[in-house]
Amino acid sequence: MATPLPTYTPPPLVLLVGSELATVQSVSAMLASHSCETETLATGSQAIARLYRNPAPDIVLLELAEDNRDGLETLRELRQIRPNLNVVVLSTIGDHHHIDEAIRTGAQDCLRVPVCDRDLLDLLRRHLHRNWEAELSGEQVTEEVGGGHCFVAASPLMQKVRVQAELLANIDVPVLILGESGTGKEVTAHLIHKLSARRRQRFLKINCAALPGELLESELFGYERGAFTGAMKAKAGKFELCDKGTILLDEVAEMPANLQAKLLHVLQDRQFSRLGSETTLEVDVRILAATNVDIQQAMAEHRFREDLYYRLSAFTIAMPPLRERTEEIPILLKHFMERTASQYSRPPLEFSSRLLDACQAYPWPGNLRELQNFVKRYLVMADEIMALGELQANSRRRPAVVDEPLPTGSGLTKPDTLVIENSKKSAHDLKCLVRNLKDETEIRAITKALAETNWNRKRAARLLHISYRGLLYKIRQHGIIRVSASQVTPAFGNRASDA
Repeated sequence: MATPLPTYTPPPLVLLVGSELATVQSVSAMLASHSCETETLATGSQAIARLYRNPAPDIVLLELAEDNRDGLETLRELRQIRPNLNVVVLSTIGDHHHIDEAIRTGAQDCLRVPVCDRDLLDLLRRHLHRNWEAELSGEQVTEEVGGGHCFVAASPLMQKVRVQAELLANIDVPVLILGESGTGKEVTAHLIHKLSARRRQRFLKINCAALPGELLESELFGYERGAFTGAMKAKAGKFELCDKGTILLDEVAEMPANLQAKLLHVLQDRQFSRLGSETTLEVDVRILAATNVDIQQAMAEHRFREDLYYRLSAFTIAMPPLRERTEEIPILLKHFMERTASQYSRPPLEFSSRLLDACQAYPWPGNLRELQNFVKRYLVMADEIMALGELQANSRRRPAVVDEPLPTGSGLTKPDTLVIENSKKSAHDLKCLVRNLKDETEIRAITKALAETNWNRKRAARLLHISYRGLLYKIRQHGIIRVSASQVTPAFGNRASDA
C-alpha cells in the first residue's frame, strides 16, 4: 500500500494540462482526494502564460498525446521559464520512444494513461517529499532498496543520482551504470527496480566476470537436455526466470564477444534460444548493466562492441567515488556498524570525533566495500588506535602502477613499471615491517603476471595459481591500476615495435 501524503500547509498546487476530458476529470478527482489544489488548462500556451502568475505550481502534469510535437515544445518552454519546476508527462502512447524524448527534453517523471490512483499517489509522495519534507527537516535520505542494500543520498552528487534513478525507473529502457569498484552500482540498480513498475517482479543479478563464457551463456539463456556433456535435463536461464522483471548484468564489459552479440539480439528483439534448442523464446525483461571498466577504452581495444554499448547506454548513470562525497561517510559508518553488529550479535561501537575526522580525510580507494570492511575490523578488534594506524598507514602508501607491455628496446624493464613508496616505519614496528614486505611481494608478483598477460586477469590468475576472484580482490586491495604504455617515455624505439 502506498504511503499517504502528509498534510501540507498550504496544500500543494498541481497544474494539470490536457485536452482529453476523461483523463482530466479522472486525474482531477484523484488529486482532490489527496488534498491537492488543482488548476486545469486545455493548451500548452495557457500553461506557459500561467507560469508568469503567482502562486507558482509545485508540479505540472502535462498530457503527451499521439502528435507530441506541441507537447514537447510546451515542455521545453516550461523548463526554460522555471528550470526547477517538476514536470511530469501523462503519456497516452504505448511506445516508449516519445517518452525518451520527453525525458531528454526535461520531464522529471512519466505516468501512463489511464492513470491509476496508486501510481499517482506514489508520484506525488516522491516529488512533494523532495520539495518540502527533505528541505524543511534537513534530514539526509537513507532508504532500504532490497537485497540487504541501503541507498544513502546525503551529498549533492548522490542526490543527483537518486533523482536520475527515480526519473529512469518508469522509463522502460536499458540503463548503463558506470563507476569505480565499490561505489554502489548494484545498490543503484536495486533502487531503479524498487521505484519501477516492475518492483513486484523478480530482480536478478549475474556477475559476467565471475563465470567462463560457456557457463555464463548457459546461466543467462538456459539449455536443453543433451546440449552439452552433463546436461541431464533442461534448465531455464536467468532471462526466462526474470520475465517481467529486472536483470542486472554486473561487469558487463567482461562478457565474451560471442555473448555480446547474443545479448544485442535480446536487446533488439527480446528473443533468444536456449543452448541446444532451435525454438525462439520471447521475454519482457528490463536490462540494467554495470561496469567499472573504462568503456571507451574497451571499445577502442575491440573488447566491447560499439553497437552493444549504444543499445545499453540509452541512459547512463555515473556513480561518484566515496572520496567525492565525504559528507556521507559518518552516515555510512553508522549504517555499516549497525548492520554488522546485528550480523555478529555484538553491541555497536561509537566512532569518536578523532576517528570520524580520520575516516573523512582518508581517500577510500576501495570505496564503500573498503569502508564496510574497515567497520567490520573495527567492530571485531574494538581498538581505535589500531583503526587510526590502519588509515594512516594506508594513506602513506602510494598505489602500485602497472603498464601495458613496453616498446621493445625502450631501455626499461618490467620491474621499473612498479612504483611503491614504503611507509617510513620505526625499526621496532615489526608487525608493520612484515606486513609491508608481504604486500610488496604480492604487488610485484601480481604486477609481473599482469604485464606478461597484457592485463588479461583470467590468464594472470592462472599464472599465479589463484582464483580469478582472488586476483580481483588483491588488485583492489593494493590499488593496482593500469597505465597506458604511451604514458612512459621510451629511451628509443616506437610503438610500431610493440608485440
